[in-house]
Amino acid sequence: MSKQVPEKPTLDGLEEKWGALWEAEGTFRFDRSKTRDEIYSVDTPPPTVSGSLHGGHVFSYTQTDLIVRFQRMRGKEAFYPMGWDDNGLPTERRVQNFYGVRCDPSLPYDSGFVPPEKPGKQTVSISRANFVELCHLRTIEDEKAYEKLWRWLGLSVDWSLTYETIGAKARRASQRSFIRLLDKGLAYQAEAPTLWDIDFQTAVAQAELEDREVAGAFHRVRFHAAEGDVVIETTRPELIPACVALVAHPEDARFAELFGKTVVTPLFRSRVPVLAHDLADPEKGSGIAMICTFGDINDVTWWRELQLPVRGILEPNGRLKPIQWGGDGWDSEDPSTAQVNYDKLAGLTVKKAQAAIQDLLSESGDLIDEPRPITHSVKFFEKGERPLEILTSRQWFIKTLDFKDALLERGRQIDWHPQYMRVRYEDWINGLNGDWCISRQRFFGVPLPVWYPLDEAGIPIYTLPIVPDEDSLPVDPATDTPPGYDESARGQSRGFIGDPDVMDTWATSAMTPQIAGGWEEDPDLFERVFPMDLRPQAHDIIRTWLFVTVFRAHLEHDSLPFKNAAIAGWVLDPDRKKLSKSKGNAETPIGLLEEFGSDAVRYWAASGRPGTDTAFDTGQMRVGRRLSIKVLNASRFVLSHATQEGAVTNLVDQSMLAKLRGVVEDATSAFEEYDYTKALERIETFFWTFCDDYLELTKSRAYGSAGDEGAASAAKALETALSALMRLLAPFLPYVTEEVWSWWQEGSVHKSSWPAPNECGEGGDAQVFDLAAEVLGQIRKTKSAAKVSLKEECKQVSIKAPAAALEALKVAEPDLKEAGKVAAFDYQEEPNFSVEVTL
Repeated sequence: MSKQVPEKPTLDGLEEKWGALWEAEGTFRFDRSKTRDEIYSVDTPPPTVSGSLHGGHVFSYTQTDLIVRFQRMRGKEAFYPMGWDDNGLPTERRVQNFYGVRCDPSLPYDSGFVPPEKPGKQTVSISRANFVELCHLRTIEDEKAYEKLWRWLGLSVDWSLTYETIGAKARRASQRSFIRLLDKGLAYQAEAPTLWDIDFQTAVAQAELEDREVAGAFHRVRFHAAEGDVVIETTRPELIPACVALVAHPEDARFAELFGKTVVTPLFRSRVPVLAHDLADPEKGSGIAMICTFGDINDVTWWRELQLPVRGILEPNGRLKPIQWGGDGWDSEDPSTAQVNYDKLAGLTVKKAQAAIQDLLSESGDLIDEPRPITHSVKFFEKGERPLEILTSRQWFIKTLDFKDALLERGRQIDWHPQYMRVRYEDWINGLNGDWCISRQRFFGVPLPVWYPLDEAGIPIYTLPIVPDEDSLPVDPATDTPPGYDESARGQSRGFIGDPDVMDTWATSAMTPQIAGGWEEDPDLFERVFPMDLRPQAHDIIRTWLFVTVFRAHLEHDSLPFKNAAIAGWVLDPDRKKLSKSKGNAETPIGLLEEFGSDAVRYWAASGRPGTDTAFDTGQMRVGRRLSIKVLNASRFVLSHATQEGAVTNLVDQSMLAKLRGVVEDATSAFEEYDYTKALERIETFFWTFCDDYLELTKSRAYGSAGDEGAASAAKALETALSALMRLLAPFLPYVTEEVWSWWQEGSVHKSSWPAPNECGEGGDAQVFDLAAEVLGQIRKTKSAAKVSLKEECKQVSIKAPAAALEALKVAEPDLKEAGKVAAFDYQEEPNFSVEVTL
């Protein structure tokens, strides 16, 4: 191929130029004719579609692309799809805010509904069907923006392989798996204590929790007993009406005489037992605690193991519900007094009820001293703003606790990068305390594919769920009818009703390998790509996405879903906080791509080591842009001399290639260990040495100062090195390397082979180039310090070094004389290496 080197190469416009060509030529299109052994498949994280991407996304998705590009150049056929996580709460919130609407499932569908152009102060209530339509509409637009940015960044995704977690394929896979779990007895429905977010009005799974430090207070409260008053300390006095027992450690002598007896609650005069349990902490508070249904996870454990009754006082909206004291389950020694006191609490929020009951306890003399302020850890829904409550509700669960040992073993079968991240997975499993609640009381999600028959009184018979045939999936029980029924029977006596809930979004995301791989929809494809080779993701969702994906593959396929887990760190702001749209410290990366260019932003992302949190740093992007510009300019110089003819005969040239051979070996090894940062460091260090030292050393010889043979050797070495360097840098700087490659090579650099060490020849002593570069550096440093031109002649360069080093330097002397403008060299054998330059 003839060379077509531009006179003034530039980075401007490379993204548009090469992005369009890659798409037109199908450069990254997946070839499904390849066998499983020839394919490298990726379970790409589907980003949450809820507005815009930020720098943290660019960071982690670039790191995945580095690995994929390397594997492709190593000869693998890359199955690299992209999904959109568009169902669930983030999308609902996005739609609510964008259009100024709220979903009211009781409203009928309005076929002529048009959302307001600008949200007003008052939200508009719309039906579930209208709300879901808006969700679909908004996600389509957001996904277009996401794809545009990903393409600009240079992700080598096959854009014909996209899916949505709310799409028909995803709904079929999720519902099919659920039906099979139900048939195996692994999915079940239960009325049970459930973590509940009172703002979003939905159940929450253990994996969606986060602990936050909040202000609270210990209230010392007096319970009454024949043996004398018992003092408990509680941060939740508003739950005293829900108290079902007191509990202390069985070896706590202070309460030994009380075990098995009863005490009377203040204000409500309910008689409750005093029980013993190992979970009670003698050092906490007064050593004895009240068990309420339910204040925290400990209450649930005590309630279950001590077989206590339920007294629920909270409604799903977080307010205290009305209660008739003296009625069933609400016994009191003085029902009228209990009713008067409780009526002052009914209808209040938790916070207001706490203030009100504090006043009541003070008036009755049951509050001892003023509440003692504390700061304590409280559980929140990760997207919520108020503490979680625990309510008894009917939810769907997948049996999880039975599989803890099997899932720990699965974790040991995964190749973790970095390896220490496996501990997070194991810690999560060891800390599980309940089965996975997968039902959510939301609207835009994969519907639970279940209906219930109604009895004669129109009451659902939850023990006899009706499920669809797999061939009919996906279904929506809110609009579709179950087998054997007509729509007219919906909600009627002896008719049916659809389950109103949707699946937890993780229940769908848990199946991304199956969805992307065409499980039972495209068996040929699935056989070629599953289990996936790579799961790339951030460390904070090991407990959610990684865990549930392993879990579902274990249940459905008795296998791992992927072989390798490459764990990315977070991007941190200047305050060392994670970049997050919800925290308001993350902006769209479009400005960064415009200012620095995609290659420079990718360079910054590649500098973040696997699993390590990294500071957001535009300084690194500037370094990346400088590197990209140097690639253009150095390549232009090299190609003005490079040739594909001749042989490398000069020992300095052979030495440079020997050093490059070591770089290729090290970079290859690092990439094989998923350490792209280490690979970049080795490649970049050599590239700058190549530019700063080798080009200077050989410039005169390349122009013919040492005759035709010397020039031919330099030219061939230059071409050999440039070819290898462009391929080594291609995963990191895809645009500028593609541009340079096109100046003198056919095809795409990204479809070329990763350089092999033997391309750099055999033999050669790397020490020759290293020592010559060191001497040349000292010459430049001396001239710079003297503030003279680098073209100024040196009278003499005196070198002291061991004999072997001196022999190596004598080989490079002709090039050093030309490059450093040195009149004479003086060599002295000494144990230590030193250089003295005389101008």
